[in-house]
Amino acid sequence: MSSPQSAAAPIQASAENRYEVTRADLPLSCPLPGMALWNAHPKVYLPIVEDGGESVCPYCGARYILRD
Repeated sequence: MSSPQSAAAPIQASAENRYEVTRADLPLSCPLPGMALWNAHPKVYLPIVEDGGESVCPYCGARYILRD
C-alpha cells in the first residue's frame, strides 16, 4: 500500500541569517509565508524597497536582500 506524497517541507523560520527575495515576494514579511510558524515570532512587514533593497527583521535578525 503506498502512502500519499507529502507536501514540500516548510522553510524553517530564522534557520538562515540571510534570505534572497524578489519583487514577487512583496510585500515582504518575516516569517515568510512558506516558513514553519510553530516556533516563529509574530508576523512583521519589512520595508525592503524603501530601505535600499535590504531589510533586517527586528525580532530574529534575519537579513533580507532584494535580488531584482
